[in-house]
Amino acid sequence: MIDVRRSGDRYRGGEPTAGIESFHAFSFGPHYDPDNLRFGAILACNEERLAPGAGFDEHPHSHTEIVTWVVEGELTHRDSTGHASVVRPGDVQHLSAAGGVRHVERNDGADTLVFVQMWLAPLSPGGDPSYEVVRGIADSTPYAVPEAGALLHVRRLAAGERTALPDAPFAYAHVVRGEVRLGGAQLGPGDAARITGEAGLEVVASAAGPVELLVWEMAGA
Repeated sequence: MIDVRRSGDRYRGGEPTAGIESFHAFSFGPHYDPDNLRFGAILACNEERLAPGAGFDEHPHSHTEIVTWVVEGELTHRDSTGHASVVRPGDVQHLSAAGGVRHVERNDGADTLVFVQMWLAPLSPGGDPSYEVVRGIADSTPYAVPEAGALLHVRRLAAGERTALPDAPFAYAHVVRGEVRLGGAQLGPGDAARITGEAGLEVVASAAGPVELLVWEMAGA
């Protein structure tokens, strides 16, 4: 089954007067939807837009694998375990909240910051938090989140190019930029497809190109 979810149907959040705009693909905060709590291991897929100087003050997380992909600008990260870094387009940031961690996310740059942040449920709760950034991840190297039984594939396509999606019990494809065709559906920026029990699927980039796509491969819920 392929369940297409459109960008315009996301729950709007954030605090626009403070320079924060958020778009939630899943039930989130005051936007509670019991029919949209998770897909596979994914609990949240948030598109965030921060104006220069805006950010999220220190706040806690626990029992969550938090993976962040920067689309535009630079993300400043600091956490209670002592990590501090600047994450840029092409980098994958992974904060494993485990038994509990606090962090700050800010746009300390001069340009608007746009990023996609995805939360995954761990297979086992608890443990010690951990953090890493992989710089300039390649299309051919999936990023593994073994704590959640998931792999993140980054796919960059030129106009008209096609790529196979992983055959898995659950796959989640999020269009970062460009337009693609998946089955009989056209997907644009911010659109996503939740794929269950399908095999042999391909994504085809539109003639306009280029395309950037994030694809989660998951073993199960």
